[in-house]
Amino acid sequence: MRYTLLALLALAAGPSLAEDPADLVLRNGRFYPVSSPGSVEGSLAVRDGRIAYLGDDAGAAASIGDSTEVIDLGGRTVTPGLIDAHSHLVGLGAALERVDLVGTGSYAEVIERIRAAAGGAPAGAWILGRGWDQNDWPEKAFPLHGALSEAVPDHPVWVSRIDGHAALLNARAMELLGVSAASVDPVGGRFERAASGEPTGVLVDTAMSVGSAIPAASAADLERQIVTGARHCLARGLTTVTEMGIGQAEYEAYAALRAGGRLPIRMAAFLNGNEPELLERWYERGPELDSEARLQVRGIKLYSDGALGSRGAALIEPYSDDPTNVGLLITGGDEMSGICRRALETGFQVATHAIGDRGNLVSLDAFESCFSEPRPEARFRIEHAQVMRLADIERMARLGIIASMQPTHATSDMPWAEDRVGPHRILGAYAWRRVLDAGGRLALGSDFPVESADPRLGLYAAVTRQDSGGEPEGGWYPAELLDREEALRGFTLDAAHSLFLEDEIGSLEVGKRADLVVFARDVVRVPDAEISAIEVDMTLVGGEVAFEREGAR
Repeated sequence: MRYTLLALLALAAGPSLAEDPADLVLRNGRFYPVSSPGSVEGSLAVRDGRIAYLGDDAGAAASIGDSTEVIDLGGRTVTPGLIDAHSHLVGLGAALERVDLVGTGSYAEVIERIRAAAGGAPAGAWILGRGWDQNDWPEKAFPLHGALSEAVPDHPVWVSRIDGHAALLNARAMELLGVSAASVDPVGGRFERAASGEPTGVLVDTAMSVGSAIPAASAADLERQIVTGARHCLARGLTTVTEMGIGQAEYEAYAALRAGGRLPIRMAAFLNGNEPELLERWYERGPELDSEARLQVRGIKLYSDGALGSRGAALIEPYSDDPTNVGLLITGGDEMSGICRRALETGFQVATHAIGDRGNLVSLDAFESCFSEPRPEARFRIEHAQVMRLADIERMARLGIIASMQPTHATSDMPWAEDRVGPHRILGAYAWRRVLDAGGRLALGSDFPVESADPRLGLYAAVTRQDSGGEPEGGWYPAELLDREEALRGFTLDAAHSLFLEDEIGSLEVGKRADLVVFARDVVRVPDAEISAIEVDMTLVGGEVAFEREGAR
C-alpha cells in the first residue's frame, strides 16, 4: 500500500522540489512510515536535515539536482531511526572499557576474567566490571568474596551485577571503602552477610552508595565514554537514546559534546532524583529543550525499589522462593509525591523505576496523589512496570501513565522469574499485551548495559518471547506477544512520544527530522528467527550518514 497523498499535500504549501533540490534521495526502497500502517515503495528525499518527500520513485525525480546525493537502495528496507526509551549511555561506554562479565557461566569464570584484567593493570589500580548474574551459574546463590579475594588480593575490585542493583567486592575494596561487620544496612539496601555477621562482599541497592569513594571519572573520561557508547548504538540502528539518571558531571559532559558538535546521537536525559541539590538547581532553571533536538533534559528519574534478580524488587507478599523477603522499597510514597508535585509545577516529567508489585503500587499511588484528574499530557512514566497487579495495569492506563518496558528483560528473566513470584503474580509480569489492551501506551527500550543495546534483539523478544534458540516453543506466556508493527512503533513513535519528541522524530513524515535506518532485509517481513541477524546497512541522523556498514554501497 502506498501513502503519497499526505506527502504531496505537505509539499504543496512550500517550495517545489524542482525549485529547491534535495540534499539526499534514497530511491528504490521499501519505507515503513509507522505513523501509517503498511509500507511505501519508492523514494524518500531529505532537505536541510528533514524529510521533504516520501512517495513513488517518479515523484522524487523533481527533487534531484546537481548537488543531490542519490542512493539506490536496491529494494532494501527503511524504518524511522530506532529509539531506546530507557538506557544508560555513560554506563554503556564505561562497560565497553571495563571487565565484561556478561554471559559468565560460573563464579570461577568471573574470577578468571577479573584476574586477567588485574594482571595488566597498574599496581593497586581499581578493577571495575559489570555483568555477572548468579542465576546463570550452577550455584544460584550470591557469591562469597573469599575466592575472589584470594585470586586478586592487591587490587580493589568492584564488579556490578547485570542489573546494576548489586555489586561484588573483594577484601581489598571492602577495606578501602569501610565495609565491615559493623556496617549498618541503609534504607533501601543491604550488606549481604555470612552467618558470622561478616560481609560476604555483595552489596545490594543503596548499600552500593559506599562506592562513591571510588575515584570518579574525569570530564574527559565521561565525554569519551559517551562517544564510545553512541557509536556502538548507531551501528545497531539507534538514533536516539534516553539517559536515565544523570548527575551534574554527566550533564556537563553531554553539554560540552553538544556545544562542540561532537554528540553523534540524539539524547534525552533524565536527572537523578536521588540528588536533592541537583533537582533544586534544575527546578529553578527549568527543562533544557534543544531547538535541534540533539540534547534534551526535561525528566526526573526516581527509584521505587530494587531488581527482581537480586530479590530487591519490593513485593506486596514475600518472594515465592524466599518466604522471609519482601524486597526493598527505596523511595517512600510521600517523598515521591513531593518530587512529582514540584516536577509538575516546573515543567518536568517523572519516570519511576518500579519492578515489584509493591514498587509499582507505591509509584502509582504517588502519581495519582499529584493529579486531580488523569494527566496523560504530563507523560509521567513507570520504568519497567515489571510485576504488576492486574488492577494496577488498568489503573496505569486510566491515569495516562506511560509503561516504559524492555522486551529483552522478559526473555532474560524467564528461566527464573516465575520462581521469584509464583504462578499467580507472573500473570501481571512483563505484560505488554495487557498494557495495550487496557488502553495504555508502550515505550520500548533495553536498559542497556543491563541488556544488549541492540534493538533488533528487543524487536525479536517482543514478537517471540523466546531466547536466541527459539525456546520455549510458541513463546513464554505468548498471550503477551506484540505483532511486528506494534513492536516497531514501541521502538520509534511511541518511544518518541514518551520523550515529548513525536513532532520531531519517530516516524517517516514530511517535515520530520530525517533519522533513518536502512536494513539489509525487511525487518517487518522476515521470519521471526532472522530478525536479530538482519544487518544494519546505514544509520542516518538528521539526514547525515552516522554509520555505514562496510560494503553496504
